[in-house]
Amino acid sequence: MKELLKSIKKAVFEISNELKNPDTSYSSTQNATGDKQLKLDLRADLIISEILSKCFSVKALISEEKEELLKLNEDAKFIVAYDPLDGSSLLDVNFSVGSIFAIYEGEARAKNLKAAIYSIYGPRLELVIAEQKVELFRYQDEDFAFVKELKMSEKGKINASGGTQKEWSKTHADFIKSLFDEGYRLRYSGAMVSDIHQILCKGGGIFSYPATKNSLNGKLRAFFEVFPLAFIMQKAGGFSTDGFNESLLDLHFDDLHATTPCFFGSSYEIEKLKQAYKA
Repeated sequence: MKELLKSIKKAVFEISNELKNPDTSYSSTQNATGDKQLKLDLRADLIISEILSKCFSVKALISEEKEELLKLNEDAKFIVAYDPLDGSSLLDVNFSVGSIFAIYEGEARAKNLKAAIYSIYGPRLELVIAEQKVELFRYQDEDFAFVKELKMSEKGKINASGGTQKEWSKTHADFIKSLFDEGYRLRYSGAMVSDIHQILCKGGGIFSYPATKNSLNGKLRAFFEVFPLAFIMQKAGGFSTDGFNESLLDLHFDDLHATTPCFFGSSYEIEKLKQAYKA
């Protein structure tokens, strides 16, 4: 694990350098779920693939930008699934974006997650690593220095809800309105990793990406985004659900590019959401 974490840090640093003068134009290709790929999506994917493929502990790589699993070392221990540049469509307006990594042992299943990591490319380069606890690191003096442990409180005030509002179900629309009626503040950038980072750093709130009329299974990808961020949220003392279950980490998919509705947050907000969805 130590070698793998070192390699991820190296990849994150190299991607941060690419973002200083990025090419924000689109390539002529699409990823497995039909999204147009920025040239920088492909560059970030290449950086991570090249660096992690040299790790002897990595059995295979699964990327949001690759159609199939990339086999490396059959006898190795870990499978790494990653989103090389989450929120990349916001690069042209200079919003914070990030990279997300899920480290599975043996087989890519939520129950096999051993660690989850994400980076934030913002005014500061930051890295969040979750194994048994969730720790925030900041790049300074040519290395990532520990800042603090991240922990969720029982209740927050931040409401980040994705998806086109006219496509929400009445259940979800009513739930979101109830949060605003309680005084929650809207904080949604369009980059999942950045929105989750704010909730974790502030210690509470809820991130939602529900099923919609046009995306009945949600839009966010389980192996690259949902599972690792659910792992991080729960290790920080928060909760996750698809609206009905007790944890997103209870879900099972065979399709590497499967999507799911997802909700992450403090205990108060997640319990309130589940009650709303049961009504």
